[in-house]
Amino acid sequence: MRTLVIGDIHGGLRALHQIMERAKVTTNDTLIFLGDYVDGWSQSPQVLDFIIDLQTKQNCVCIRGNHDDLLLEWLDESKDNLLWYKHGGEATVNAYELVSVVTKQKHIAFLKSLENYHLDDKRRLYVHAGFTNINGVNFEYFPGQFYWDRTLWETALALDDRMKTDHPFYPKRFTLYEEIYIGHTPVTRIGETTPVQKANVWNIDTGAAFKGSLTILDVDTKEFWQSEPLHQLYFDEKGRN
Repeated sequence: MRTLVIGDIHGGLRALHQIMERAKVTTNDTLIFLGDYVDGWSQSPQVLDFIIDLQTKQNCVCIRGNHDDLLLEWLDESKDNLLWYKHGGEATVNAYELVSVVTKQKHIAFLKSLENYHLDDKRRLYVHAGFTNINGVNFEYFPGQFYWDRTLWETALALDDRMKTDHPFYPKRFTLYEEIYIGHTPVTRIGETTPVQKANVWNIDTGAAFKGSLTILDVDTKEFWQSEPLHQLYFDEKGRN
């Protein structure tokens, strides 16, 4: 049995199908989705349908992303958000014009069930964006940071890799967990196309919302598989580009 972590999907069902096939995922595998299932490409409702069905067949851990929370506000509370609309929400709103009321209710229930983070028995933390409290996720005062924070990743990028973990300046957040798996901030922003490790933080968001690929990674072996770049799979769409 493997534990496989999956980066930000952003409505790219075709890419999700590809990585499942390329990684030869079976029902014995545990899948940990890091969130942002929606917004960008045209198949956000179908992505949710696929994962909801997948949960009935195998062990899935589904983390909440900021885009998932924005979709929930729109679906459940009819909240309009122009900024969300400009950052991938437009494709989602258009896609939901063809979705039944019954299916929307299923999606609302799924979005409400998402976890803010997951900590496994090897003290590996899975969270969409990060956390800010230096004592760890159990002490986070602002739950929205789990799916909005960027300081964890920015700190990891800026950290001198020669600094020892017992140095007084070493960020305490990085000493609390064996590994931390995140999405949220595409590694394509730093010119990378594959998962990036900085300190003990692994960023699995390889830019699927834009012109990158979707990634699935085995957390034990660090072997990973990727889809084709999403703009090639959805050649007649713009995604978040």
